[in-house]
Amino acid sequence: MARYTGPKNRLARREGIDLGLKTVGTKSHANLLKRLGVPPGMHGSKGRRKLSDFGEQLREKQRVKRLYGILERQFRRMYARARKWRGNTGEKLLEFLESRLDNTIYRSGLAPTRPGARQYVSHGHILVNGHKLTIPSYEVESNDVITLGTKGLEIPAVKKLLEAAPELLPDWIERKGPVAKVVRLPERSDIKEDINEQLIVEHYSR
Repeated sequence: MARYTGPKNRLARREGIDLGLKTVGTKSHANLLKRLGVPPGMHGSKGRRKLSDFGEQLREKQRVKRLYGILERQFRRMYARARKWRGNTGEKLLEFLESRLDNTIYRSGLAPTRPGARQYVSHGHILVNGHKLTIPSYEVESNDVITLGTKGLEIPAVKKLLEAAPELLPDWIERKGPVAKVVRLPERSDIKEDINEQLIVEHYSR
């Protein structure tokens, strides 16, 4: 399965949530917010159809995959890891997803979107503990220090973020300028998006 390259707003409208695919404050993001409650397609204005239990489980899985920007094979592999841990499988799955390097960069305010953060990593603009890292799926650890490289600091979107007033960061991240530190690993309570992870567990348990 290839990575989706079509209209990003279409994905967000299908899932009914802002997936963080568009930069906040842009015209495209404003248009998305206006139409977020309307599904894509010529019949979208008629509203959303009532889904079966399986449909709801599948929809929730798709929403979370698209929120974090990963493919089915990666998602399934991460779920298999979460099942091996003691405790709540769904919560552990979300904690793994939240710990990804691309998501950590996005949460720290060093990138305007998750796709943007993923691109920064892939292009070699990110240092972790002083070493260049080009793997967006790398899972951060406590006390990891994430820094934007010299070329990364020249990216217009990054300059704009660093010049703007800093946004409120999650409790597990500290940031000063272009340097972010993972104070602790993220927990389920740190994730503010409306996610029902139990539906995902039920989907894979069928």
